[in-house]
Amino acid sequence: MTFSIVARSTDGESWGVAVASKFLAVGSAVPAAVAGVGAIATQADANVAYKGLALSHLDEGATAPVALQRLLEEDEGRDHRQVGIVDMDGTAASHTGDSCFDWAGGRTDDGVAIQGNILAGPEVVDEMLAAWQRSAGEPDLARRLLAALAAGDEAGGDMRGRQSAALLVVRDEAGYGGRDDIAVDLRVDDHADPVTELARLLDLNDLYLTASTDEEKVAVDDDLASELQSLVEGLGHPDLHAWVGTENHEMRVADDGSWIDRRVLAILREQAHRPQG
Repeated sequence: MTFSIVARSTDGESWGVAVASKFLAVGSAVPAAVAGVGAIATQADANVAYKGLALSHLDEGATAPVALQRLLEEDEGRDHRQVGIVDMDGTAASHTGDSCFDWAGGRTDDGVAIQGNILAGPEVVDEMLAAWQRSAGEPDLARRLLAALAAGDEAGGDMRGRQSAALLVVRDEAGYGGRDDIAVDLRVDDHADPVTELARLLDLNDLYLTASTDEEKVAVDDDLASELQSLVEGLGHPDLHAWVGTENHEMRVADDGSWIDRRVLAILREQAHRPQG
C-alpha cells in the first residue's frame, strides 16, 4: 500500500526518506532518520518499532544489512513486513516479506533503498531508481528524493490510489536555528494529489526554513535601507525587523540588517505595491 525511497546524499552529509501511500498520514508511520546514523522506512504491515530499533543498531555500528537481519530475526511477522534501510556509509538493504500483497518488491543501489507494495507493478520502483540515478548531480537530497517519489507516482504508484505523502531529511545542525538535525520534515496527510502538494510545501520549506546562500544575499546600502524602511512603514510596520518577524523570514534577513535575501526583497516589494483594500 506504500512506496518509498531511503537514501544518503552523495556527499555523505544527509540522510532521508520520501514516501507516498493510499493511507492516512503515512508520514506518521513509515520514515525515521538520524544524522550521522542512517535512515529507515518501515511499511506493508508496518512494524513501527523497527524505526527505533534499526537506528539503535546502526548507531551501535551495525551495517544496514546487519541491522535489517536483526530486525527480521526478532519479528515473527517478518513475512508481512517491508523495510528499507541506509546506514551511515551509504550501504543499503531492503526486505519484502513473502506475504506482502502484490505487486511488492524493491531495488537497492549505492546509497539508496527503494521499495513498495500493492503497486501498479515493478515499473514503479524501476522508475524511482532511474529517476534517482538521473539526479546524481543534484546536491539537494530532498529534491532528489522528491523527484524519485514523483517518478514512482507517475508510473502508477499505489494501485489503490493516492492519499498521503511525506519527506524527511536530516543533516547535522540543519534544523531551525541549527539546534537539531531536521533539514526537512513535511507531511501531506490527506490530499487528492499528495506528491504534488509535497513539492509545493518543499518550496515553502526552502523559503522559510533554510538560510540564504551567499549568492542569494543582497547587501543593504543606504539607498536600499531607505527603500526598505519606506516599504515596511507603508505596510504598517515600524521597521524591517518587525516586518521580518511578522512574515517569518528570520533566516533570510541579517539580524543587523546588512543584507536581505533577494526573494524576500521581491516579496516585500510586491506586498508594498499591492493594491490595498
